[in-house]
Amino acid sequence: MHKNKPHKGLLKRVRITKTGLVKHAKAGFRHLRQGKRRSRLRRLSGDGYISTAETKRFSKMLFMRLRGREQPRTALRRSPTPAERAAKRAEARAAVKGTKPAAPKTTKSTASKPRTKSKAATAE
Repeated sequence: MHKNKPHKGLLKRVRITKTGLVKHAKAGFRHLRQGKRRSRLRRLSGDGYISTAETKRFSKMLFMRLRGREQPRTALRRSPTPAERAAKRAEARAAVKGTKPAAPKTTKSTASKPRTKSKAATAE
């Protein structure tokens, strides 16, 4: 089976943020500026984000999970961590057996007790 390769031309034209949004340069800003209003150039100067409708097409081209500018962060399904997978398996086993799952082991925190002011400092 062949390896999935992202579309190199698209990768050169967009940036993918940590939250899954796709930034791109707006069209019409590079040349022939003298015939365009200042307000129009200001609007074109910043980076834009792709719309929700285009994310499906871009996701297929890049083999990544992406989200559109109108979608919340929760729209991205993220893979569970190994600890979350283990907890989910333990819950499933407990549900089959009909018992309550054991609480996950946690380590004691090394935080010290909160400091209190000395008597001399409070007398001042």
